[in-house]
Amino acid sequence: MRRRQLLSGLAVTAAVTSGARLPSAAEQAPLGDVLVARLRDALLGVGSTTVVPPDRLRTELDRAHVEYDGCHYAALSVRLPRLLTSGHTHLAAPGRPTDHALLAEVYLLATRMLTKLDASELGWMAADRARSLAESGDHVLTRGEAARNLAVLARRAGWHREAMTIALTAADHPDLRNLGAPGNAERGLLIQSAAYTAARAGDQQGMREAAALAREAHGPLLRAPGGGFSPATVTLHRISAENSLGDPGAALTAARSLTPAALPTVERRARYYTDLAGAFGQLGRREECVRALLGAEHHAQEETHARPAVRALLSGLLVSGRTSPELRGLAARCGVR
Repeated sequence: MRRRQLLSGLAVTAAVTSGARLPSAAEQAPLGDVLVARLRDALLGVGSTTVVPPDRLRTELDRAHVEYDGCHYAALSVRLPRLLTSGHTHLAAPGRPTDHALLAEVYLLATRMLTKLDASELGWMAADRARSLAESGDHVLTRGEAARNLAVLARRAGWHREAMTIALTAADHPDLRNLGAPGNAERGLLIQSAAYTAARAGDQQGMREAAALAREAHGPLLRAPGGGFSPATVTLHRISAENSLGDPGAALTAARSLTPAALPTVERRARYYTDLAGAFGQLGRREECVRALLGAEHHAQEETHARPAVRALLSGLLVSGRTSPELRGLAARCGVR
């Protein structure tokens, strides 16, 4: 009932191998472009790469999750496209069954990466393939994650009502409700996404109701899907949501209630500092904005240098007031002039 009420109320190349050196700051700035290009080629079936044996796919996927969580994007730019190509190679091989759920998980990770790097067109392709693969078997959590990724992409396209429908319908599915604690945690992630969508649509009340529902969805910390679900991740989304609603003061209040160390991954901690910078930027507190961005860089250098959202924020700071050596240095490291 609360889900239906909420919905109805919404108006709305650095090639890296094991042991290779890390890229310099100058190389990290276009690293996002490299990662997108390699994922594009893998999605289109062009180019060439080493094929991972079937019995190594799960291990390689686990490593890719670790690299994503740790924002090691240079390594991920090699491993993730290789996983996509390898999964399809084995899928097409006669007499060699491929775990559809595992390949769906690869596509889910690719979707999250493409979405982060503002490559939404490719993200739609990866998300649709993930959904098709997840629906080919009894993979309840994977289906839930596929729905969440589609909801995120719909939100970014401005289709707020559709994004809410996708996320809340998936959260209310009996299969997910009957899965126990892991299902409850996945439901929390979906409702958490719905809260952020409500904020993007300007629905403050809907955002806060959905955030309250997410907090009620008790379950274990799920590591792989987007860093996991916990009260800390709900608060992190609240910071982003308040920024989206144009209430940076509320975003800072939420941020003060959260210790970054409570967040499950480096990627989530970097998001915390970037969102904090966004709030300070809206308030015109330039020095604090730059310090927050430097905090993001300290935790996740490759993420900060490659992420388009950070570059956009830096570009605005460079043209809107006095610049400091710290700001100019960070902008240069991110490839912003």
